Amino acid sequence: MEPARASGRRGCPPGRRDPGGGQLSAPRLRLDTAQRAGLDPGGIERLVREVHGLTAGDRPWAAGAVVVAGRGPVIAVAEAAGWAVRYAAHDPVADRGVELPPGERVPTTVDTPFDLASLTKLFTALAAVQQIERGTLGIDARVGAYLPDFRAVAAAGVTVRQLLTHTSGMRPELPLYERPDAASRLAMLRAEGPAGPPGTPVYSDLNPILLQHVLERLTGRPLDVLVRDGITRPLGMTATRFGPCPGAAATEDQRRPWAKADRGMLRGEVHDENAWALGGVAGHAGLFSTGRDLAVLCRALLAGGAYGPARILGPDFVELLLAPPGLGFAVDQPWFMGELAGRGAAGHTGFTGTSLVLDPATDTFLVLLANTVHPRRRPPDNTPRAAAATRLARAVRDA
Repeated sequence: MEPARASGRRGCPPGRRDPGGGQLSAPRLRLDTAQRAGLDPGGIERLVREVHGLTAGDRPWAAGAVVVAGRGPVIAVAEAAGWAVRYAAHDPVADRGVELPPGERVPTTVDTPFDLASLTKLFTALAAVQQIERGTLGIDARVGAYLPDFRAVAAAGVTVRQLLTHTSGMRPELPLYERPDAASRLAMLRAEGPAGPPGTPVYSDLNPILLQHVLERLTGRPLDVLVRDGITRPLGMTATRFGPCPGAAATEDQRRPWAKADRGMLRGEVHDENAWALGGVAGHAGLFSTGRDLAVLCRALLAGGAYGPARILGPDFVELLLAPPGLGFAVDQPWFMGELAGRGAAGHTGFTGTSLVLDPATDTFLVLLANTVHPRRRPPDNTPRAAAATRLARAVRDA
């Protein structure tokens, strides 16, 4: 789509009636069999079995996991495995978790909320594209037009599109968690400019953090309100919110030297140290959600922005969001999408062990939520995420 169309056109306000007078509607999700979803039952059974295997043994890939997958309006699998809370702490001498007594562990259920980590970036991108659709935000406008006090970014001519595509040249992160108060953190952000020329691809948490500031300055509303009013409330995603989130799966026994702060065992508080320092609401991290809620988001995007009577985005702008290279979304990345990659699949991963993939070519979606950082972070192993996506791709092929 041409940038001019994306910048100038106005669409339906999210969750409202069509201007022509008709009620916007799209099928809601329902739980049914693999056959009715157009998926091979044997492939789905293997997917479920392998997800259970990820939580087994003394040193599992994750303490707990939830997988939700389907095709069209049908959820073919919604399965929980392992433990939402398995460990009391991490023992650095033995380099292993200190397990809770069996009676004190908390099993994972399909309704267990997980810390989404970088899946939060998808919601920030959606909120931005909603403003682009309304004509209030220019996709190729300079960030300095909205944030003139962020002088280094303004002087470099960074654009909104570059924030959305991780091509601003900003470095991956700043140690905001080391600053003592909100004023000094904001001053640090305002002083930071690109480490490389704008247009340079560098995946950076600073991009959605800056985008958050753009949106909040533009609308006069905080990011959590924009996400709630523009995305989660219209879609009925009642389990999706910024923390604190009591009952969520535990993450890390966060201590130096392996972590960047000393916070102890985390449950229901955001894992990311910068998001924590920013009060739990940040453009790059901070949301908690369930597998079923995220399946609703996938379904809405696959249906051109509508779910039930709600519309959060017009079809042209969903296309803009998901078309290569993706706005906030990654497109066709085999390292976590497996064999779903290659025809326009879009999604993202989160550091805590989360991933989401939707494939418009086959109308399929996969949500895998896990707490791989419980009881402590390890070098990421994305093989299970890619394997799960490949299982789903083969269940489509073999149906």
